[in-house]
Amino acid sequence: MPFKLAIVGRPNVGKSTLFNRLVGKKLALVDDTPGVTRDRREGDASIADIEFTIVDTAGLEDAKGDVLEARMQKGTELAISEADVCLLLVDARAGITPADAYFSQLLRKVETPVILAANKCEGGAGEAGRLEAYELGLGAPLPLSAEHGEGLGDLYDALLPFAKAFEEAEANQAVEDALENDEGFDPDAPYEPDLETPLRVAVVGRPNAGKSTLVNQLLGEDRMLTGPEAGITRDSIGVEWEWRGRRVKLHDTAGLRRRARITKKLEKLSAADALRAVRFAEIVVILIDATIPFEKQDLHITDLVEQEGRALVIAVNKWDLVETPQETMEDLKEKLSRLLPQVRGVPIVTFSALTGKGVEKLMPKIEEIHGIWNARIPTAKLNKWLSMTSSKNPPPASRGRPVTLRYATQVKSRPPTFAIFSSRAHEVPTSYKRYLVNALREEFDLRGVPIRLNMRKRDNPFAAKASKRKLG
Repeated sequence: MPFKLAIVGRPNVGKSTLFNRLVGKKLALVDDTPGVTRDRREGDASIADIEFTIVDTAGLEDAKGDVLEARMQKGTELAISEADVCLLLVDARAGITPADAYFSQLLRKVETPVILAANKCEGGAGEAGRLEAYELGLGAPLPLSAEHGEGLGDLYDALLPFAKAFEEAEANQAVEDALENDEGFDPDAPYEPDLETPLRVAVVGRPNAGKSTLVNQLLGEDRMLTGPEAGITRDSIGVEWEWRGRRVKLHDTAGLRRRARITKKLEKLSAADALRAVRFAEIVVILIDATIPFEKQDLHITDLVEQEGRALVIAVNKWDLVETPQETMEDLKEKLSRLLPQVRGVPIVTFSALTGKGVEKLMPKIEEIHGIWNARIPTAKLNKWLSMTSSKNPPPASRGRPVTLRYATQVKSRPPTFAIFSSRAHEVPTSYKRYLVNALREEFDLRGVPIRLNMRKRDNPFAAKASKRKLG
């Protein structure tokens, strides 16, 4: 479940316009007449790769009693209390009014975090009003133009910490739920692939890397439009086919590049449809042009895939144009190891999508990495590893007291996710957690897939159950 953002402010500052902009639809009625919005309206919104629930509220007005305006204000106040973060919107062209000042005081008293934004700043207009908004005491006001879509990069930056915190909280809750659910994930049960469900594969990369050509080569037909022009593919296109008796759903995607304004400032990936394909996929094939390997954008794409927890294969196209294959491969491996240690051991497949030479190596690697992504490690083996690893290199002492790692268990796969229990879990440094992840990857051959490691501050949660089994 995404976090919730409530847009608040006095009437006619552009709240509904911004709401419509972020949900991508004209769901809220917009008019210059103040007070058009009377009830709260919710929608699913996104900026680049951040997804959240947005709430459009009635304009804040200082009203008392049982009049309509007072009831509207109560609804807005309820929305504020239910939100994870509030966006106070002011009209930069109109300047700061007594109503803005009054409601900024109200918002400073609530526990909900508040972001201040000055709307109607298109083309630098309203800069004087934006600077005036500093006096509200809610931090630096973000310059926005809800009507023209300007300033969304700054809003992305402001929302990103909340998105990351919410994702972390959800991940921690998932671990807790898994530990409490006796009927859930069983790390001792061997992985058995579901042959009835299609294997979902997304092919992503920079524009003109040869993604559509690769998909056509795999399908054995000219299913996707191709050509020398960059950006021919506009939408994510899913095609089902069969490989060695196994159903596969291939997604050809638009080239991922930095978008002007938002992504130039953020250095974030654009092409929302392609990003949705990554989230939908189980395996992501990152296609790289061998003639211009590993540009900064390739690293951004790889990092995104790792953050989403997807299995990864690096596919190097146009290998027939490489004059020194051995040296180029060594260079690729060195850059992967140095720049992307979080996916150490990721398989690299080289081929020519145009001629088809080497393409047959891709699907076996995809199937292999899919098995690793679904890996299950028996609890007994995991704790034997933990004992040996922590004895060989114990966690650093904290305040002169040793930190003991008591118990480990796998709580889920896809990607492999582990919980390690310690009475002083919060004192385990990040560097040691990286050491444990690398040791896990090496010991259990978890190459090329993201690994999630959660430290938990309690004793072995299954000790009591084990005792009961012994007594029984």
